[in-house]
Amino acid sequence: DPQVDAGHVEDLEDRIDAFDEELEPLRSFILPGGGEAGAALHHARAVVRRAERRVVDLARSEPINEAVVTYLNRLSDLLFTIGRVANARDGEPEESPSY
Repeated sequence: DPQVDAGHVEDLEDRIDAFDEELEPLRSFILPGGGEAGAALHHARAVVRRAERRVVDLARSEPINEAVVTYLNRLSDLLFTIGRVANARDGEPEESPSY
């Protein structure tokens, strides 16, 4: 049986750190989107966040591997970061919301 553990989470965090080196730090919230690749990665992040919420709901009634929740959370962060990298590489600007 495959099992998610702390090592899997650390691998995602290492990848986030590596991709972050290509990016300017975020100073404000940005809207998901951008070019085709960036938008697809932001969409994938939304799907993973939905899965994370469902696992958290499941944990209320069933025993789960808590590392799965952390893994899904970090996976969504990785997809967000890679989406930003894809947009930066494609020359797509990051847009902040207007209120």
